Amino acid sequence: MPRTSIQRRLIAVIVISQLVLAIGLIDVAVFVTRGQLRRGFDVALQGRAMSIAALVRYTEDEPHKLEFESELVPPPLEPGARDMYEVFANDHTLIARSSNWAQKTGILPPKVDRWIATYVINGTAYRAVRLEHIPVLDREGDVAPTDTLTVTYASPVAPIMRAVSDVLVYIAIGSVLLLLVSGAFSLWALRRSLRPLADLADNARAISPSNWKLNPPELVHDTLELEPLTTAMTSMLDGLHRAFTQQREFLANAAHELKTPVAILKSTLQSLLQRPRSSDEYRLGVEEALEDMARLEKLLHSMLRLARAEQWAAGNLSRDLAPVDVAMTCQVAIERVLPVAHQRNVTIDFTAHDAMRLPADPDDLELVWSNLLENAIRFSPSGGTVQMRLHANNGNGYVEVADKGPGIPLSELPRIFERFHRGDSSRARNTGGYGLGLAISKALIEAYGGNIEPYSRPGEGTRMVVCLPV
Repeated sequence: MPRTSIQRRLIAVIVISQLVLAIGLIDVAVFVTRGQLRRGFDVALQGRAMSIAALVRYTEDEPHKLEFESELVPPPLEPGARDMYEVFANDHTLIARSSNWAQKTGILPPKVDRWIATYVINGTAYRAVRLEHIPVLDREGDVAPTDTLTVTYASPVAPIMRAVSDVLVYIAIGSVLLLLVSGAFSLWALRRSLRPLADLADNARAISPSNWKLNPPELVHDTLELEPLTTAMTSMLDGLHRAFTQQREFLANAAHELKTPVAILKSTLQSLLQRPRSSDEYRLGVEEALEDMARLEKLLHSMLRLARAEQWAAGNLSRDLAPVDVAMTCQVAIERVLPVAHQRNVTIDFTAHDAMRLPADPDDLELVWSNLLENAIRFSPSGGTVQMRLHANNGNGYVEVADKGPGIPLSELPRIFERFHRGDSSRARNTGGYGLGLAISKALIEAYGGNIEPYSRPGEGTRMVVCLPV
């Protein structure tokens, strides 16, 4: 597919628009000029026709006879041209006619007082005017008031055509000059306007895994059309940087977490091979190896579950889900964690104020509630109560899990959903699992279009609020 250039497209649009504008201006100017010249020419023709009519007078011998003073005929409108005229009395008697008059069939229209038309006579274009009912100006003696004249006067239109051609040439030359000037200015303005985009592209080329900052110049910030693009690119780079960092930390943490059970398993197997042992010792060693394998399997299962949940949240996987009862999944999760609660002498208080149904996988919701309940039980004091409440409001369903434990420090609150993050600085597992439970819960809730928010104050406990569209 051929490559396209925005700059070349804009230049082509500007040049074409300027050409169309120039042609339109030339056409309008020529049209207006031709009309003005033609109206002036028609006025001159009417003046000449009146001049010809003024040369008709009554004879001295016969007062009622009209004659024409041909020696006083005015010169033609255009020097070197030959005008034509003829004069009739009201009784259709021919009074005068120029020597070059050419008869033309249909030259006289229906009865009107004034008529102007253009004819081609012997290869020459003429414009003729006809005036009727013109009174005889020489009224000496007893003259009948009905004596009127019909005068037809024609002159070549070559002067108009030459004038229009001259105007066309001048306007065309002026339009070409203006087109060149405006085109050059438009190209300069276009290149200057596209300079911020080129600067932004140069800054974008500098982005690399070691440089995630987009630092466009002030000219880019001052361009309104580039502001949405700059904001979108900055947001995209922040997201990519965050994802890249999370991926790198995930690999490092996963390698660290996998290293411990693998090292323990390797050490156990090596110790079994160091010297001959009894069958009971071998059995005990294999059982310890199986326990290490179980912890490793649990970690791998959690990592795969997190990766799958994040793919669902990103919309990369599609599932055909049936509506499930959210309260039922809560009860199943409570039954799952009851042994842990009894072991720590913690009571679970569940209240469902509203019935809620949501298209979801019940295993996903049960895993979320189990993770939240396990965390609440783990940090609740002995003899304490974990409250789980379900209610709906404005088309959303809310599931809250609250405990009366020590709470979460404010510095740790923004990081509790990070993968492999545990509140204690050590990685001892007596305080919890692998640090993936809340990360998996958040990814699963976001996959269903919801969100999860923590509320905690040190010494007052923690409350986790899950909001789901139902």
